[in-house]
Amino acid sequence: MPTRAEREPRDWVEWHRAYDDPNSRLSRRLRIVQAHLRRALDERAGAVRIVSMCAGEGRDVISVLAGHSRRDDVRALLVELDPRLAENAKTAARAAGLDGVEVRCADAALTDSYAGAVPADIVVACGVFGNISDADIQQTVDQLPGLCVPGATVIWTRGGTAEHDIAPDICRWFEARGFERIAFDSSPDEDHFRVGVHRLAGPTKPLQRGERLFTFVRLPLAAAASEAAASQETSDAVDGSGS
Repeated sequence: MPTRAEREPRDWVEWHRAYDDPNSRLSRRLRIVQAHLRRALDERAGAVRIVSMCAGEGRDVISVLAGHSRRDDVRALLVELDPRLAENAKTAARAAGLDGVEVRCADAALTDSYAGAVPADIVVACGVFGNISDADIQQTVDQLPGLCVPGATVIWTRGGTAEHDIAPDICRWFEARGFERIAFDSSPDEDHFRVGVHRLAGPTKPLQRGERLFTFVRLPLAAAASEAAASQETSDAVDGSGS
């Protein structure tokens, strides 16, 4: 279970500012993700569906599509819970003229948030696995075939250090669910990130509606405020019922 400290809200808009520095760790990771996404697009023929989980400002998908020759063949769904990040992503997609990109302000942990957009040819799960428990990572990987068409590509990221590097386990979990490893990038020691690419070689599975894939351990500020308000309402109702 996440600790109390892990459940403290984070200002994800401020966190994203590190992407503005081209020399930052996040920017270095982003460039690797973008290269894998371009390659995945190049390899597919015909119409392409992309789903991005916990998409943030969409700097991976939107930036790649903006300059890609296949941009008009793509329908992409970016799911982001933080309304400020979602609005930034919408603004970026409009500025790039990407009519095929939908930004949905919703909880990427809920399977219902992907209604109408799956199964997808490419699933981007970047910035997800580092913010959920190891058990939830495994559960999410178990359910990913429900988001995928046969042969779909999944691009994922995870931090790692010499003391705790779960990335090899994540690779094994993917491969146990019928995915084959396409690429695995390990950053220099000082950056502590991993980027993995897996392709679904095994069977797909029906996506179960109404399911929760994971619990984010660091909530966006707006979601944390909403959660606190809901908790207070429940507490008030309980107190009132006993008066």
